[in-house]
Amino acid sequence: MFRAARRGERTPRLEALREPQYRARALHAFFHHELQAAELMCWALLAFADAELEFRRGLLGICLDEIRHMNLYRAHIEQLGSKIGDFGVREWFWKRVPSCPSKLAFVSVMGMGLEAANLEYAGDFAARFRAVGDEQGALIQERIAKEEIAHVGFATRWFARWTGGCDFETWAAELPPPLSPWVMHGNPIAEGARKKAGMSAEFIRALAAYVPEPKGRKPHEPSPSEP
Repeated sequence: MFRAARRGERTPRLEALREPQYRARALHAFFHHELQAAELMCWALLAFADAELEFRRGLLGICLDEIRHMNLYRAHIEQLGSKIGDFGVREWFWKRVPSCPSKLAFVSVMGMGLEAANLEYAGDFAARFRAVGDEQGALIQERIAKEEIAHVGFATRWFARWTGGCDFETWAAELPPPLSPWVMHGNPIAEGARKKAGMSAEFIRALAAYVPEPKGRKPHEPSPSEP
């Protein structure tokens, strides 16, 4: 159904998004992100089978949300004249998230990291789609960004329950290498949305200020916004 993305097959620039095919390609990447997220919620159910029942029920609820988001993207992709499978994909989430050794690491990476970053990316792409006249595409992005707040809030609450707070250094230490806070947000940071999700002002300031040390990091660790 899917093929691997070719070298150079990245997120289209704003001017390219004027063409329906390129908007469909961007949405196809986001569809695949949602698919991987749904799959990884199921992976976590099995990987952390001894976790609290309330936590596991929450994972299932998020999985169902991700499937609903997939259907929103699929419908608009088809309206733009393309279909699922027309474009290449990258297994960014699957290559990184299963390295999480614990449920704490999982919520740190998936909820407080990747899903939290989508609070920025979805808003950014909503603006891009609106700028080229695709109001429906923009509204889909805005709806998903709003609903992601609950997913980030779920992860943040469990992180706080298990660690006693929302400490940036504690969170950063749970990210399995090569992941780091550097790839866990967009710019500008959606401060209001992150606060609604339960992240403290101190956490958000530390995230915004984070700069990786030159040694010990790869020259380029691509973010999931680069489908």
